[in-house]
This record gives sequence, C-alpha cells and structure tokens, in this order.
Amino acid sequence: MSTVKTAEPNIYARRESEVRSYCRTFPVSFAKAAGATLTDAEGNTYIDFLAGCSSLNYGHNDPDMKAALIEHISRDGVTHGLDMHTEEKASFLEAFESIILNPRGMDHKVMMTGPTGTNAVEAAIKLARKVTGRKNVIAFSNGFHGMTLGSLALTGNLGKRAGAGGVSLPDVTHMPFENSMGDDFDTLDHIDRMLSNPSSGIEAPAAFVVELVQGEGGLNAASCEWVQGLARLAKEHGALLIVDDIQAGIGRTGSFFSFDHMGVEPDIVTLAKSLSGFGLPFACMLLKPELDIWKPAEHNGTFRGNTHAFVTARVALEKFWSDDKLRNQIALKSQVLEERLHRIAARIEGAAIKGRGMMRGVDVGNGELAGQICAEAFRRGLIIETSGAHDEVVKVLAPLTIPMEQFKAGLDILEAAVEALVPFPMAAE
Repeated sequence: MSTVKTAEPNIYARRESEVRSYCRTFPVSFAKAAGATLTDAEGNTYIDFLAGCSSLNYGHNDPDMKAALIEHISRDGVTHGLDMHTEEKASFLEAFESIILNPRGMDHKVMMTGPTGTNAVEAAIKLARKVTGRKNVIAFSNGFHGMTLGSLALTGNLGKRAGAGGVSLPDVTHMPFENSMGDDFDTLDHIDRMLSNPSSGIEAPAAFVVELVQGEGGLNAASCEWVQGLARLAKEHGALLIVDDIQAGIGRTGSFFSFDHMGVEPDIVTLAKSLSGFGLPFACMLLKPELDIWKPAEHNGTFRGNTHAFVTARVALEKFWSDDKLRNQIALKSQVLEERLHRIAARIEGAAIKGRGMMRGVDVGNGELAGQICAEAFRRGLIIETSGAHDEVVKVLAPLTIPMEQFKAGLDILEAAVEALVPFPMAAE
C-alpha cells in the first residue's frame, strides 16, 4: 500500500511558476476535501466559501458522483473519446435534454468545447462572427470571460489584459454595464444611441456577451428589466445575445440558469465550472439550432467532452435538478446569506451588498480592507476571496449543498473577522 508523501514546501517556490495565486492567499497544503470542508496536511479544517470559484457548487466529493465515477473507471469505461459516441455522452445529453432544456422550452443544441470556460467563450464569439459576418463584439465594463486572447479581449480588467504582453486585443467594444455610470445614467439608451449613429465609430456588432452577475467584476447583478432591454437591443441591431453563465449558472443565482424567469432566451449560452458537478474539467456551448452552421471539425479540440465528466454531470442533473428540493434550499440559504451580510455591512461605513442568490458579497469600499477581512477569516478557519475592480468585494461562494448549520458557522467566522478589524460599527444607526 502506498502512502501520500507530504509535499516539501520549497518545491513550490523552486519549481512552480510565479503566476500561482490562490496558494499565496491560502498558504497551507490541503490533503482532503468533503462537502464544504477542506482539511490541510496538519489536520486543520476549513469551511470552504470559495468552492473552486463556483466549480464545486455541489461541494467536494459528492458520494453519488464519486460512486458512479469509480464504477465507470473500475469497469474500464472510456476515459478519452474525442467527440466519438459513447454511452456516457448519450446519457448526459438525454438527462440534460429532459431535465434542463425541455422544461424551459429550449431547443438549443449542445456543443462540446475544450475543457474550460474560456474555450466555450472562444467558440461562442467565433460562431457569432461566422453567423453574422460581422467582427465587432459588445462586452461590458467589469466583465470577465477568460484568459485566452479572444476571451481576454472581452474582459475589462486591465491587470488580466496585461498578461497578454502588449498583444492587440481587437474587435471588441466595451459598453457600460447596468448602473456602472450611476443610477441616473441609462446605459441601454447610451448603447442604442451609439449603435444607431453611423458616425459613432462603432461597427455593427456580431453579438453582445454578458454575465448577468459579474463574478470577478464585483458581483454586479443585472436587473430583469435591463436584461430584457439588452435582448431587445441585440435583436434590433441584428446581433446575437450570448449569456456567459460559467460562474453565475448551474444554481449559483437560484436556478439552473441565471436568466431563468427573466423572459429572455439567449441565442448562445456558455457553461463550465460546475457543469461536471465534481470539479472535473468540462465546458460546453448551447446554441439555437439555426445557428449551428459549423462544418465538421471546423472548431475542435483534443479534450472536447470529458467522458468522466459526462458520468458525474448526469448524476448531478438527476440528483439535484429533477425536483425543486435544491432550488428551495438555495432560496432559504440565500435569504440567510442576505440577512447576515446586511448585518456585517452595517459595521462598515458605506458598505453595500452585491450579487444575487448564493452569489453575494459585501463591497467594503477598498481592496486593502477586503483583503484583511479574508486573511483574518482564513486564520479563523474560513476560505473566502475578494472580487471587483479593486478587489473591494468580499465574495461568498459557498457550495449550494452546504448544511445550514455549517453555513451559519462560516458566516459567524466572517462576521467575527470583520468585528476584529472594525471593532465598532462605523455606519450610522
């Protein structure tokens, strides 16, 4: 029997690239994970309010997904199949069709892309340009869509864009997201006027690409009215509507899609992160059938469609989305989260609650304080990160399945961390 050797700490500094980031914020070596609990090599436990940046919406090592995956591997099930037919792919597609698409009246086709979210976004903008014959794409301030060059062109954050090493990131126009210019500024009217003016200097767009809750951009949440208005604008200007649901989807904002119950049907939807249900790499693009004008292999990739992920994703769909049990749990936890965050925000002058559903946080006004809060929370046994243009938002991304008692315990730690740094309420009574 082999034993797992504890890693020599210096190996990371000696051999791992300087680009590493999360390990700098959480400088321990993790050894085990189950549900919403991480355990380090020294036996210390942490409540996970990061959840793989929303890649683990169902928590770590769900027992039913784990059992199905072990059974698949044990019988020598297909490990890698390119885009060939397998029983596992068929079972996933049938479950996705019957549990997710059909109840919503969605006739979208499923395109397997490379294994990460940026691969799905790249495919989406390629297809939009191919379908419309246009080059320009409209993205939004504070949006984040990935780190490959096409997706990075859509991303607003200058720090992320700097990683391109000065390479031009063309054919994208950034427009203001809802309320980003102040409550009195009508961003939809501004976009419409710019696109309607033949002398504005903005080319007709192939697509609008938008997150309905901006995960990395500060948890800015679009209203139903704004989303409906954006859908109308896209149609009026001959552009496709692409919803990037990589972080905000798969239950994070309350239902499977972030646009559920908003009265819109995007032309294209990108999914990844928690799509596999088990933290396995898996991304896809949903597209309306009339947009499926690809020629065979015109967009491909060695790892398009992860067979192991098909196994766990099917179990996730059948276990969590065949009835309303998880939705009801999310609604209850969302209410608890909102109430507790309001109580925390009351201690900090000017603080505000951001986000929707189980994708919420507190804007504490500056990155220094937010970073200090997260560091103090980690010292007390909670893993949580920041978000926003200045890292000013303390962002809660707890697993959707976290037991309520543990969820409240994590919120207790977060509140205690704030109290340690802000001893007396700063906000007016």
